[in-house]
This record gives sequence, C-alpha cells and structure tokens, in this order.
Amino acid sequence: MLSKQLKDIYDVLYKRFGPQEWWPGDTPFEVIIGAILTQNTNWANVEKAIANLKKARVLTPEKLYRLDTGKLAQLIRPAGYYNIKASRVKNFLDWLFINHAGKLANLQKIHSDSLRGELLSVNGIGRETADSILLYAFKRPVFVVDAYTIRICSRHHIIDSGANYDQVKNLFESNLPADSQLFNEYHALLVHLGKDFCKPKPRCADCPLNHLHHI
Repeated sequence: MLSKQLKDIYDVLYKRFGPQEWWPGDTPFEVIIGAILTQNTNWANVEKAIANLKKARVLTPEKLYRLDTGKLAQLIRPAGYYNIKASRVKNFLDWLFINHAGKLANLQKIHSDSLRGELLSVNGIGRETADSILLYAFKRPVFVVDAYTIRICSRHHIIDSGANYDQVKNLFESNLPADSQLFNEYHALLVHLGKDFCKPKPRCADCPLNHLHHI
C-alpha cells in the first residue's frame, strides 16, 4: 500500500513538473562542493560561489586543497556563512587526501554504507549533505531527505510528525526500487512541490497531489 502511494505521488509530480535535471554540476567534485555550500542558503547563491571558483580556476581537489582557507572563504562569499563553509570544504578535502590519496575515484570502490559513515565523520557534513554526495556525485541509490520531504510526508500522513531523518530515508528506500535515477528525480520533485505549494502556509487548493484519493 505504501509502495503504491509513494509511486503514485511520484507519477503525479513527474507528470506535473517534468524532469528536474538535478544536480547541476559539470563534475562529481563540483557536485560535492555544491552540496557543502548549499547548507542554509539557496541555490542561486551557490551558483555564484561556484562561478567564482571556476573563474579562479581552483575547482579541483588538488587546487582547493592547496588554497589558503581565507582565500577560499572570499571566493565562496556569495554562499553565506563563508568562513564556516570554507572550513567545511577544507575538512572534506583533508579527509579525502589523508584517507583516499585525494582521489574521488578511490571512493567508488567503497560500499555506500561505509562511505556514508566516513562522510558523516567529517566535521560539517551532516546526513542530508552526505546523502546528497552519495546520490548526486556517486549515483548511489540513497534517498536524500530534507525539510520539504518531512513537511510533505507529515502533512499527507505518510510519516508520524515526530519521524526523524533516518526513519524517513528508510521508508522511501524500503518501499521503492533501489534506483539512483528514481531517487534523484523524486527528491528534486518533492523540493519543487515544497517550494511552490507545500510551504509553511500551504497552497493546498492548487496542489498537484489534491486528487490522490488515498492520501
């Protein structure tokens, strides 16, 4: 029943909104940096920060690893909280170089659960960021949960109001096929729904999910 409900929601949103083309980024490394920078800000600000890194020609693991933290902070200034985020980027790079020779290719061989555990050990990388990296940079079938997902699922009685991140993640992963493309699209569609309809003050009358009788 729950599997059908989740599938129906996906089908309705996909039909209404179409493919979302996530995650914007030319390389897996750019996706990872974007996932760290997008914490507590909107994507338009992240794009400006990424554009600065590209213009400075430092958007590679080696160059960012060698770059002074203060200079990095100035380049990513548009993303907000730039000193904190510069430290988080550096923490990720320190982990990558100390443990994996600075090569993303070395991470490909690591099982998703183990890699998630390693990412979560990096100071400044939480569950949503770690799962975004696994899904969008490494194409692993890991469901990303954010505030929109929790709000939508709670309002449609798919989860209890007190459900935590991992409970919601497991609910999606255990009721849908383990397909990274499906998880990619589903997360992006929920974000679209959350931004445009399922806001703190919801626009229920216009919501695409309105006619799903079993919700």
